[in-house]
Amino acid sequence: MMAVALPALLLPLAALSLAWGDSGVAPGDIAAWLSGDPVAAVLVGSLRAPRLAAALLVGACLGVAGAITQAVMRNPLAEPGLLGINGGAGLAVIVLIVHLTAPTGQWLPVAGFAGAALAAGAIYALSWQGGTSSIRLILIGIGVSALTGAGIAFITAFGNVSEVQRAMSWMAGSLYGADWNRFFLLLGWTLPALAASGLLARDLNLMAFDDDTLQGLGMRLQLMRGTLILLCTLLAGAAVAIAGPIAFIGLIAPHLARLSAKTRYLIPITALYGATLLLVADLLARALMLPAGILTPLIGVPFVGFLLRKQSHE
Repeated sequence: MMAVALPALLLPLAALSLAWGDSGVAPGDIAAWLSGDPVAAVLVGSLRAPRLAAALLVGACLGVAGAITQAVMRNPLAEPGLLGINGGAGLAVIVLIVHLTAPTGQWLPVAGFAGAALAAGAIYALSWQGGTSSIRLILIGIGVSALTGAGIAFITAFGNVSEVQRAMSWMAGSLYGADWNRFFLLLGWTLPALAASGLLARDLNLMAFDDDTLQGLGMRLQLMRGTLILLCTLLAGAAVAIAGPIAFIGLIAPHLARLSAKTRYLIPITALYGATLLLVADLLARALMLPAGILTPLIGVPFVGFLLRKQSHE
């Protein structure tokens, strides 16, 4: 029932996001925007609407990427960060800002996506020993994440203070400053990745079985695992490119989807949960004037405790 109610819940949240400005909630702004008012066109159409669209896209991408990560790694506590995506993106952005001459803001998403892709690719390559396995992916992922974290710490310790502050502001994770150009650019490769993830939903569910069983069922396991990791990198890398590293959405959304929907609907329901969670986090962030990436752990940490408690009683 909760899965059916999600779209109905998203509508008032979306309206609230469009109506929420610096002076509070103003529902009249939406009506003025729809009637063609030029001031409302800037406030709603150019500032708030792209932020809403980015929240929905990033949340959906993180949710689906989390479902893929948990299936590939056979770990219910896994999220895209275990593939080194957040660490790789953060290191690339910090290098761009601190060590390159006068970087412009338009290159930050490019650097973030490139760093995420390189880190995920390195983990997959290092995990390959005539094939990959879930445990090797987890261990190599932890190692690469620790390495990128050390690189970030080193650069922030010795870099220029103002440039480091700019980089750390991006790494906090925020939808502030989202625009239509960046949104539509990233939508171009996330929509095919989301569609492909939906088509592979059955294979994603089968990944819970061990490797021998999957090969006995005729699955080309290494090809499937590589394809799923590629899709996860595209989705999570795009999310990082728009909003910076945002944790826990990819962990929570798949679990909520499993609790409220049948497995064949896992991908679309997970996408809806991810979009809803990030939209709620962004609304709270705007109310408290904080980055959304700071608030998502406040939701995620208690949920991890719930999962651990649930597992201990099974």
